[in-house]
Amino acid sequence: MLIVVPPEAAEERLDLFLRARCPDLSRSRIQALVKMGDVLVNGGEARQAYPVQPGDEIAFELPEPEVLAARPQDLPLNIVYEDADLLVIDKAAGMTVHPAPGASDGTLVNALLHHCRDLSGINGVLRPGIVHRLDKETSGLMVVAKNDAAHRALAASLQQREIERRYAALVWGVCRDDAGRVAAPIDRNPKNRKKMAVVVGGRDAATNFTVGERCPFTTLVECRLETGRTHQIRVHMAHIGHPVFGDPVYGGRDQTGGIRPEYRRQAKWMLGLIKRQALHARALEFAHPRTGEGLAFEAGWPGDMAAVVEAARVSV
Repeated sequence: MLIVVPPEAAEERLDLFLRARCPDLSRSRIQALVKMGDVLVNGGEARQAYPVQPGDEIAFELPEPEVLAARPQDLPLNIVYEDADLLVIDKAAGMTVHPAPGASDGTLVNALLHHCRDLSGINGVLRPGIVHRLDKETSGLMVVAKNDAAHRALAASLQQREIERRYAALVWGVCRDDAGRVAAPIDRNPKNRKKMAVVVGGRDAATNFTVGERCPFTTLVECRLETGRTHQIRVHMAHIGHPVFGDPVYGGRDQTGGIRPEYRRQAKWMLGLIKRQALHARALEFAHPRTGEGLAFEAGWPGDMAAVVEAARVSV
């Protein structure tokens, strides 16, 4: 495929330029093609952030489809809603969303392939139907597309911030403000590529939070995403000094030394109640991709999070 950049598209990012003109491809799929060198600009390889210029010739060919490594598996699925176009899943903590090298079994995709048999292929063979994702140890609501038309519409709604995602989180410390907004760019941690961090020049990211309940040394907050970066809530809350309780990656299990001595025993007991970050995708709202009907879903806390929140309310 060859696309010539028109004058009105000058200075657009390459990946965004292609996304607008190739609706069957997700932005992540386009970025992957660029990284693999399958997209050429004026005969040479380019970066995904390259600002296109009028007259640039952009050439690319889609590689042959990969053999799907994931196999259907009869795994438990908590299906909140289902119709011909989509499913809403309440994902359990501990379940990875999609296969990865060395971990092709036991994922949400494996379970979905067994349940649906066919899913939207827009996001590539390893992520069929996946519109957005949750971290392995984050529980809660996700929407999954059954066909390409639904996937395109839902992906567009997500990009335009028309899908409302609200998370319940128990964080360390007592938040002073009733509400706040964290706007800080996120990228790979330059010192540890397996972690994310607030990095100058990273991808724009914004998280809104409101206080639901203040406890003796923790706060229950509701977080609303404006963007959907990897580990966004966990990174942003740690950045403002309130790491998510129990988070083993971003300081959520090593804060007991910073609280009043009389609470330290209780805090250590609470950490024994939950082995993950106390973060749950509690509410999801969006317009149905075919009918336009407004859909809204809420998921109650799973057992481990309910237990740790109840324990957090106790004043010793």
